[in-house]
Amino acid sequence: MTDAYYELVDADDPLGERFSASDHVISTWSADMQNAAPVSALLVRALERYAPRPDTRLSRVVVDLLGPVPVTDQLWVRAHLRRPGAKIELLDAEMLAPGPDGAPRPVAVASAWRFGHHDTDELFFTPEAPLRPLAEGRPRFPDDDVNQATNQTYIQSLDWRWLNDILNSIPAECWARPLVDLVVGEPLTPMQRLFTVADIANGMGSRLSVGEWLFLNTDLVVHIHRVPEGDWVGVRAETHYGSDGVGVSRGTLFDALGSVAVLQQAQLVRRRLVIP
Repeated sequence: MTDAYYELVDADDPLGERFSASDHVISTWSADMQNAAPVSALLVRALERYAPRPDTRLSRVVVDLLGPVPVTDQLWVRAHLRRPGAKIELLDAEMLAPGPDGAPRPVAVASAWRFGHHDTDELFFTPEAPLRPLAEGRPRFPDDDVNQATNQTYIQSLDWRWLNDILNSIPAECWARPLVDLVVGEPLTPMQRLFTVADIANGMGSRLSVGEWLFLNTDLVVHIHRVPEGDWVGVRAETHYGSDGVGVSRGTLFDALGSVAVLQQAQLVRRRLVIP
């Protein structure tokens, strides 16, 4: 197993860059399914690398999961420009994997607005209260209730610092950083690092046991008002539930200087079947 979520296998494949996934991507819900965080980070990598312009940056990224993303050595990622512009551009990216018939099909897509730089230093402000510092957090393994301590999943690929009980507190707060690279041999960019962590907001403050409930998110929507700095990503999140199996997780992302982004995720909530 590599010390990265993915390995680039073929940069010149006609379908797009081809990657192989490591065990670090495995979801809590199934050993055959990827967690959305590495998937979204790899899509962000494609968005950043498409016709890069140093005078621009991503301002909003929407990731939609079209179904379970398989853990496989056949993943293709490609990007294109949907809406060109001197100051505003809209980019798309997609990930493909073999379907039931073996033919590649889209399993996740992303869209992103890319804005041109403009000096607004005098306006720098956010009303969001900062997270308590990293030094106040405590290391914690967050999935003891499903007895996965000996199994490799995405959860174990992060270094955690809990500021409160992130499964039950409202809002839930923690710091986290990836212990592995996104792609073998490549340093993480600030945006890629942000997205390797962002998806953990799903389920924070859930007050639900993963042994009794499924709460799968189908998307990840992140608006980034400031490019993050440093190795750690802070998350403050809460989960809202309706009475008909639909939930929404909502959160704020931080670096050591303060908030950098806001996010929302739609959830499908289901009680696990208990077989006597």
